[in-house]
Amino acid sequence: MLDMSEYTGVLEKLNIKVIYNGPMWDDGIKGLAEMVRTHLMHDQLSGNMSKAIFSVFVEQVTNILMYSAEKEKYTQPPENKVVDVSIGTVIMGNKTDKRDTFFVQTKNAVKNENVVFLSEKIDHLNTMDKSQLRQFYKEKMRCENDSPDSQGAGLGLIEIARRATAPISYSFEPISENLSSFTLYVEITQEGV
Repeated sequence: MLDMSEYTGVLEKLNIKVIYNGPMWDDGIKGLAEMVRTHLMHDQLSGNMSKAIFSVFVEQVTNILMYSAEKEKYTQPPENKVVDVSIGTVIMGNKTDKRDTFFVQTKNAVKNENVVFLSEKIDHLNTMDKSQLRQFYKEKMRCENDSPDSQGAGLGLIEIARRATAPISYSFEPISENLSSFTLYVEITQEGV
């Protein structure tokens, strides 16, 4: 049996509000999102702050759902249809040194061939101010997908950058010849929303 008090203590010390690791599917995301919405209501944050955190959380989890290169096969009742389900990790909490700063961090596998594309896209978004990001978002809504694997013209990352109050942090760690682990970290502060 695991010593749950040990894990609970670590989560409390790190101010973790939500943590999930494993398969993600539409219904599961809706449940996680509802849990996050409830946490944010109880934290009595401003409407803009709650909206920004919630939006970033949903976009990051949706990115895992749509783009994770790590999949597990699940049998879906009632037809017993076998489906591929994306695997990933999401953590949401407060920074320990700044209670008014929330963060959302995700981790999932990506194909190595997409590492440069993702790096360049995030680096580009990090150079833009809020006004430029708003305009870029509008432009992207009108144009075709800029990636063969994209299912939304990269709007999710743009929306994350629009809501973030600090540059998006990210890293890639090689997993295998074909895959890398992609970590995305976003901060949202009261003053920045």
